[in-house]
Amino acid sequence: MNAPAPGSQEAVVPAASGRTPTPTGRPAPGRSLVPAGEPPLGALVAPEPAERPDLWPTTARRGDDGQLVVGGRSVSEIVADAPTPVYVLDEADMRGRASVWASVMAEEFWPDYGMNGGDAFYAGKAFLTTRVARWMLSDGLGIDTASRVELAIGLAALTGEGDGSESFPPSRLGLHGNGKTAAEVAMAVQQRLGHLVVDSPEEIAYAAEAVRRLRAEGIYGPDERAGLMVRLTTGIHAGGHEFISTAHEDQKFGLSVHTGAARAAIDAIIAAPELELRGLHSHIGSQITDPAGFEAAAEAVLRLRHEVAADTGVLCEEIDLGGGLGIAYTGADAPAPSPAALARALAAVVRRLCDELGDAIPHVSVEPGRSIAGPAQVTLYTVTGLKRVELGQGASRLYVSVDGGMSDNLRPALYGADYTALLAGRRPDPAVGLVRSRLVGKHCESGDIVVRDVDLPADLAIGDVLAVPATGAYGRSMAMNYNLFTRPGVAWVRDGRQGWILRPETVEDLIALEGE
Repeated sequence: MNAPAPGSQEAVVPAASGRTPTPTGRPAPGRSLVPAGEPPLGALVAPEPAERPDLWPTTARRGDDGQLVVGGRSVSEIVADAPTPVYVLDEADMRGRASVWASVMAEEFWPDYGMNGGDAFYAGKAFLTTRVARWMLSDGLGIDTASRVELAIGLAALTGEGDGSESFPPSRLGLHGNGKTAAEVAMAVQQRLGHLVVDSPEEIAYAAEAVRRLRAEGIYGPDERAGLMVRLTTGIHAGGHEFISTAHEDQKFGLSVHTGAARAAIDAIIAAPELELRGLHSHIGSQITDPAGFEAAAEAVLRLRHEVAADTGVLCEEIDLGGGLGIAYTGADAPAPSPAALARALAAVVRRLCDELGDAIPHVSVEPGRSIAGPAQVTLYTVTGLKRVELGQGASRLYVSVDGGMSDNLRPALYGADYTALLAGRRPDPAVGLVRSRLVGKHCESGDIVVRDVDLPADLAIGDVLAVPATGAYGRSMAMNYNLFTRPGVAWVRDGRQGWILRPETVEDLIALEGE
């Protein structure tokens, strides 16, 4: 046996002569050298659902025939009715996560514990349809929206479906985001949303103008006011990437506590006869895995609340500490804190600070999205091409082309986000060994990467189905039509049943958008 070349790492798999592709297009088994500086072969294998259940929907498992099963449906059954690429949403998983958030916030902020109530508003930007909104409302959450269309979907979900199902009040909805138009603010004011989070002085003026008009039209009472929350930039930020850390000063979101912009907005609301200060809002980032950031933000918000009350006599009734709780995406990621752990940590800091400051405890809300939608979905792809690229010193990488790409998961290209992939249509055979691989899409971009690094079975073949877990948050919601790819559908699965929650786009859909 020849020694491995310097600067590369050797991983021995069952011996065979040569490394040329077989007639099927896959690399023949043999010795595989991993590029220098990368983890040894075998370190990047996707965990099975039984090994890391936090990465996968709760119903995911290997079936007796070796196929991945989600929601009681095998991969072959799913793709027979929903061809790849396809997002697969486990309804029971997503709704179960929503129910957990509703219950832990209610328990940790229970008035009989000396608290003032707690809520969770599902962050619709993660993934939202009318049906998803109905699920979240039915399972005890509100809906947090960040655009006119998200709000329209939330409003549509409030009404029963004509079958005697429950209806919900608009107070279960919120609207936040920067750069809101006068029309968007007026829509939120007229609907009397529970949370209208203002992000600029202009939005405060828009809200006051809307109230004056609604009073004149008799829709608001003569003394009725619109309740506003102010989005604060606390200077505390957290998250895995600068673009998703949203509480540092030099960015587009919020009003700075440090510069006095937040206090000026609060004072303007208190002074306006059309408005009332309902609460203070903070969102420090996304993909946060340490509760300490949330605790520090809660302290900053509560101290500002106390300062405002001392100066004006107005103690706002609610604080919203935003969302951003992270999840695991690969086997290298540690399991994230549970909703219960975060709710308990927040309750402790709120109780402590309010006791120290001598203030009444506020109602507390949070906005989980990723932690509900993320693990509830997997994306299924079919392998369409295999290309071994020699990297020198005997090392190589297998580029695995799939029938999707950055158009259905933009996060790796946008943020450098890491994912993993598992052979889903059959059970991997340990005897064939592994190969260091990179899943890539079909787009005309070198950065069109689905999974940057993963160890896959060396007998991977064109036509195999791969599953990428934890794609439910910001997968379909950030999907696009680059290269005029049609966006995949989202199939729901539950108890062996399956259907479309969002049907796949068609070529006809795209052509229908063209003008005459």
